[in-house]
Amino acid sequence: MQLTEHYQPSEIEGKIQEKWQKNQTFKAVEDASKEKFYCLSMFPYPSGRLHMGHVRNYTIGDVVSRFQRMQGKNVMQPFGWDAFGLPAENAAVKNNASPAPWTYENIEYMKGQLQTLGFAFDWDREFATCQPEYYRWEQWFFTKLYEKGLVYKKTSSVNWCPNDQTVLANEQVVDGTCWRCDTPVEQKEIPQWFVKITDYAEELLEDIEKLKGWPDMVKTMQKNWIGRSEGVEVEFDFDQGDNLRVYTTRPDTLYGVTYLAVAAGHPIAAMAAEKNAELADFVHECKNSKVSEAEMATMEKKGMATGLYAKHPLTGKEVPIWVANFVLMDYGTGAVMAVPAHDQRDYEFATKYSIDKAEVVKPADGSELDISEAAYTEKGIVINSGEFSEMPFEKAFDAIAAKLESMGKGNKTVNYRLRDWGVSRQRYWGAPIPMINMPDGSVVPAPEDQLPVRLPEDVSMDGVTSPLNTDEEWKKAVVDGVEGVRETDTFDTFMESSWYYARFTCPNYEDGMLDPEKANHWLPVDQYIGGIEHATMHLLYFRFFHKLLRDMGLVNSDEPAKKLLCQGMVLADAYYYVDDKGARHWVSPLDVEVLERDDKGNIVKAVDQDGNEVTHAGMTKMSKSKNNGIDPQSMVEQYGADTMRLYTMFASPPDQSLEWQDSAVEGSLRFLRRLWKMVQSHQQKGAVSQLDVSTLNGDQKALRRKTHETIAKVTDDYDRRFTFNTAIAAVMELLNHAAKAEEMSEQDRAVLHEALETAVLLLAPIVPHVCSELWTALGELVDDAERSDVVDAKWPVADKSAMVQDEKLIVVQVNGKVRAKITVSASASKEEVEALALEDEHVKKFTDGNTVRKVIVVPGKLVNIVAN
Repeated sequence: MQLTEHYQPSEIEGKIQEKWQKNQTFKAVEDASKEKFYCLSMFPYPSGRLHMGHVRNYTIGDVVSRFQRMQGKNVMQPFGWDAFGLPAENAAVKNNASPAPWTYENIEYMKGQLQTLGFAFDWDREFATCQPEYYRWEQWFFTKLYEKGLVYKKTSSVNWCPNDQTVLANEQVVDGTCWRCDTPVEQKEIPQWFVKITDYAEELLEDIEKLKGWPDMVKTMQKNWIGRSEGVEVEFDFDQGDNLRVYTTRPDTLYGVTYLAVAAGHPIAAMAAEKNAELADFVHECKNSKVSEAEMATMEKKGMATGLYAKHPLTGKEVPIWVANFVLMDYGTGAVMAVPAHDQRDYEFATKYSIDKAEVVKPADGSELDISEAAYTEKGIVINSGEFSEMPFEKAFDAIAAKLESMGKGNKTVNYRLRDWGVSRQRYWGAPIPMINMPDGSVVPAPEDQLPVRLPEDVSMDGVTSPLNTDEEWKKAVVDGVEGVRETDTFDTFMESSWYYARFTCPNYEDGMLDPEKANHWLPVDQYIGGIEHATMHLLYFRFFHKLLRDMGLVNSDEPAKKLLCQGMVLADAYYYVDDKGARHWVSPLDVEVLERDDKGNIVKAVDQDGNEVTHAGMTKMSKSKNNGIDPQSMVEQYGADTMRLYTMFASPPDQSLEWQDSAVEGSLRFLRRLWKMVQSHQQKGAVSQLDVSTLNGDQKALRRKTHETIAKVTDDYDRRFTFNTAIAAVMELLNHAAKAEEMSEQDRAVLHEALETAVLLLAPIVPHVCSELWTALGELVDDAERSDVVDAKWPVADKSAMVQDEKLIVVQVNGKVRAKITVSASASKEEVEALALEDEHVKKFTDGNTVRKVIVVPGKLVNIVAN
C-alpha cells in the first residue's frame, strides 16, 4: 500500500471504521484465557447532539480501552443511553409530541456522530433505558426489594403548583415559582416510594476504604454525604403528647439548653398552631419555603414560640419550645436542643429573640470564656453542670449518656446524615413503579407475569397532567382476580443509571436481571469514567445498587468499580454584546474576530461577523446559554476524527479543565500531517533490513535509546499516571529526534524504522485511524504480510539494554564559564575524564599560559577547571 503524499483524514477514517465494523473488531466475548478489562464511561442522555464534553469523556475511555487491548487483555467497552427524564417531556410538550419518538430519533443521530469518531464500542451490547426489555428487570428487582422489606411508602413533601395542579421536580422550580406559569410553588405532602439506603449506610461508609483507585475528593464527598456521627438521643418530657426526642453530638452541653426548636412539620408545631393564628401563618410560610441544608447555613433564621414547654431530663426545668425555619422534618427527629452559648446558629437565634444563653463549657487551656460576640464551640471543660462539672469532653460525654440511660431518658446512638432514597417521580417519561393499589387499601407488587409494566409510548403531552393519570385502561390491574389501580408515579432516573453497568455484561439475557456467570466474569468495572458532579448522587446509588445485587445473589463482588477517573470540563471563550434595550446577546466564538490583546494576552477588543463590538466574558464551560459550544460534527468534517481526539487528549490532563483553542486544533492537525509525511518519505526509500544492534554507531544508538526511553515513559503515562498529554509530548520529542536522523545506510533505516513504528504504536490508542494506515504501510517495508491491524498489535516493551548509555556528554567549564562539551565513555574514570577535558582544544585556549589550580569532576555531568 503506497501512502498518498498528503494526509487526508476524510479518505481514510470512513474506510478504517467500515473495516472495524465488518470484522466486528470490538465485539467482546468472554475468554477465560485472557485477563479481562471492563472500561465504561458514564452513558449520555440522548439530547440530540454530541457536545465537546461527550467527545472528551468518550475519547478518554477509548484511549484506555485501546491501550489495555494492546496490553493483551480481553477488553469490553459497551455503550448505551440514559433515555428517561424530564428534558424529553419538555421537548414533547414544546413540539406537541410524545417523548418516545423524540428520544429514539436523538439516539440514532448521536450514535452516528459517535461512530464518526471511531470509538471502540461493542455496539452489540447497546441498549436504551427506556426499552421495556431493560426496565422490566428493574421493576422485578424493586418488587423483590419490597418483599425483603427494603422498600416502603410514606408521605413526603413535594413541590406543588396550585395553578397547574401538578407536582414539579426541583429543576422546574425557578426562584420559588413554577417554571411554566410563574405561580408560587407550595410544599405538599403526598405518598412517595423509598428504598432503604440507610440500611447500608455503615457498609457504604466502611467500604470507601476499598476504593483504592477512586479520587480522594470523591471519597471525601461520599463520607460527608453519608455523615456518620456518634451522639446521644435525649428525651424531654412533654405532658401534652409524645415526649420530645432530640439527637445531639454534644451531650456535654445538655445543661446549657435554653430552648428546643422543632420543624414546621412537627406534630407539636401543628398542635400549637391550632390555637394560634399567627403561629399557623408562620408554619405555613416555613412549609412553603423550599430549604436545603446548604441554604440553611446562610438564610435568615426565623422562629416563633409555641407557648408550650418540655421538661429537661436532668434538671427538671421547663424548656420553651419554638418553631424554627432552620429545623427540617426530614433530618433527625425534626427537633433540636438549642445551646446558644456553644452553638453559633443557636447563638444567633437566641440573640435575635432575646433567649437566655447558659455557659456550660469553658476553654481547656484555662483561658477566659467569652461569649459576648459569638458562641464558644470548642470541646473544653464542662461547668455549671452539677455532678458533671469540671469533666473534660470525653468523660462528660460518657457520664451524661450513662446517666440518661439509667433514667430511661436517652441512649448512645449512631446517626447518619444520609436519608432513604426517594424514587417516586410524578412524571410520565420514566419506568412505571410496579405497585398496585388494591380496593382494601393495601398495596401489592405487580405479579411477575405482568412484568414489564409497560409505559404507553403513543401519548400526547399537555404539559400539565401525566398521561398515566388519565389512561384508565392502563391503570387497571388484576391480582388474584381482584381489580386494583396501578401506581402512576415513575422511577427516579437514577434507578436506571444505577445498574446499567451490570446489564451491559449480558444485555440480551432473558431469564433474569443478570446472567451471574457473565456478570461475575466482567465485574467489577476496571475503569469507570465520569464527572465529579455525580460524586454524591449517581456514584453513591451506583455503589448501593451493587450491594443490593450482591445480596440478591446476582454478583459476588462488594464494589462496582475498581478505578474511577473524573474528567475535567471543556471551556471556551464566551462573548456577548448588549443591544439598545439592554439585552445581552451571546455570540459564538467561531463568529468572533479578536482585534487586540493586552501585554498579558487578554482580549481587550473583538468584533462579531456583523461588526458589533463584543465583550469577552472569559473562559467558561461550553453551554447553549452562552452560545460558546463547539459542534463536534463540524470539527470532524473540517479536521478529521483523529485530530479532534488528539487535541482533546493533548490540551490538558484528563482530570483538569480543557480550554478550547482553535490554534491548538490546527496544531494537532499539523502534527498528524508531519507524522504522515515522515512515514511516507521513509516508505518511498524502499524495503528495510533487519535491525542489528551489535553494529550500531553512536548516532544510531542515540536514536534507539530515545525510542526505548519514550516507550518506558509513555507506557507509564498511559498505565499509571493517566497523563495522555505528556505521552503525546514524549512521542513528539521522539519524532523530532527521528527527523534529524540520517538514512544513508541499512542500519540507519532500520533504527529509524523502529522509531517510526514505535511512534505509531504509542499513538494508536489516541489516533487509531491514521495509525492503522501507517502501521500497515510500515509492515510492508519489512515484508510483514501477516501483520494485523494496529488495534491488535502488541504494545512495545522498552529494551533496557538500549537505554544504557555507552557514552556521555560532559560540560567543561573554565572559571565557571562553559568552554567546551566532550563525549566520554560511560565507564571512564574520574582521572580519564579530567585528562580529556584538559586536552580539549577549546579548553586549552583558556588554560594555556595559566596555572590550573583545581579540577572538579562531577561524574557524568560536569568538569570545572579553576585556572589563573
